[in-house]
Amino acid sequence: MPDPNMKILVVDDFAAMRSIIKNALNTIGYKNLEEANDGKAALEKLKAGSFDFLVTDWNMPNMNGLELIQAIRADAKLAKLPVLMITTLGEPAKMVPAIKAGLNAYIKKPYALDELKAKIDQIFAR
Repeated sequence: MPDPNMKILVVDDFAAMRSIIKNALNTIGYKNLEEANDGKAALEKLKAGSFDFLVTDWNMPNMNGLELIQAIRADAKLAKLPVLMITTLGEPAKMVPAIKAGLNAYIKKPYALDELKAKIDQIFAR
């Protein structure tokens, strides 16, 4: 398991979904969690703080998940940040732009706790 104390930023425009994701991360052992309500707010937090992992949605106002990944990969200080996308756009063909932009992995909503844990383990095993 990756460091349970790593600092994780959870990004989704729906507060209820952020809460669900944070609860899921808590359940599998991660406690150092912060949140942002869109990609723009997330990018500001990422630039201001030292995060170890990002969990983001795709569909958000102001800056969507794809644009967020592109901005992260274009920033030398953030470029290596591991990113997991949790989205309703689970069809592999729709995920190609995000993967090409540098997305590490994705999960389709709804997801199971064991799937979330496995994806995080997989990302940090690389």
